[in-house]
Amino acid sequence: MSGADPLRVVLAGAGNMGRAWCAAIEADPDVELVGIADLDPPTARAAAESTGRDVAVGADAVELAAATGARAVVNATVPRAHHPVTTAALLAGLDVLGEKPVAETVAQALSLAAAARVTGRLFMVSQSRRWNPQLFALRAMAAELGAPGSLTTEFFRDPHFGGFREEMADPLLVDMAIHAFDAARFLLGAEPVSAYCEAHNPPWSWYAGDASATAVFAMGGGARYTYTGSWCSRGAQTSWNGEWRLSAERGSARWDGDHDPVSDAGPGTPSAPPGSGIAGALRAFTDAVRSGTVPMGEVHENVPSLAMVEAAVRSARTGRRVLIDDVLAEARARALDDETHPAVREELARWADVRRELAAGVDGSRWLSPAAPR
Repeated sequence: MSGADPLRVVLAGAGNMGRAWCAAIEADPDVELVGIADLDPPTARAAAESTGRDVAVGADAVELAAATGARAVVNATVPRAHHPVTTAALLAGLDVLGEKPVAETVAQALSLAAAARVTGRLFMVSQSRRWNPQLFALRAMAAELGAPGSLTTEFFRDPHFGGFREEMADPLLVDMAIHAFDAARFLLGAEPVSAYCEAHNPPWSWYAGDASATAVFAMGGGARYTYTGSWCSRGAQTSWNGEWRLSAERGSARWDGDHDPVSDAGPGTPSAPPGSGIAGALRAFTDAVRSGTVPMGEVHENVPSLAMVEAAVRSARTGRRVLIDDVLAEARARALDDETHPAVREELARWADVRRELAAGVDGSRWLSPAAPR
């Protein structure tokens, strides 16, 4: 792929999120959708027909990429398919842009990080709500306020999704709170140390699992991040991005989630994301594939956000404070037990300090080469 050529991609998953990705890809002139893979052929065909072009369809994203000459896969499958679909694509020498969560478990996420190392391919997690110009502006304000003391998010909505979310054990924490947890890491420029969480399900809830929760995270540098929310909160609603308040050394900053944030220290000098939402993630991914830069959301950088989710869920179930390092160490042990690919298992075996390996990330120059080891 030259700098002038569009990035040829196959979309894996043609459900609701797949349709959203299909539209984002079609709207980006630097990306060409050449195939759509879905286990349900009529769903894949319907998505292809929505483009108004002759787009190949099939059941296997890797096979479809080989047939169409695609360089990358956009993985918009359901969470339980994230690990197998992304692993297969990386091992086939394809770069991958995936929907959140990176995988169903931190153990699977570590497997994918190791697979990216072994293959030399880029795996980036979209984490779409981080690609928000207002969040970037809030981060710039935070930099002007000095040392952070506390950051809070309030999230109260009452969506009736139907389907798998209403049957999940921890729908709020697992499916939605990861967006806020990831944004908190971005705003504070700090990684989580521990979590304490209480979760419950109000008597009027239409969810099978706990749809309300409050979690407190100790963050590197000493700040505390508090998330409180509900997915069955009738009446006044917050933004889908939540409502935020930062208390810091030289004042406070606030963001209602929908409008420009305000701060005691003025606007700061925000950088601008390449776009908003999944369009911004797609643009960052394309630029990284072309340049060899390591994008925000690269798998190693994204894993701690999922670790926060897993720690919060564990704390809610045990009533105890949970250390993130314990979550990472236990996930590595499980990943080693479950891993079937010899080279990936060998890579994981080297990770005596998981946090250090995640911080080390990857060398982006590796995915400039079209070939990858099998």
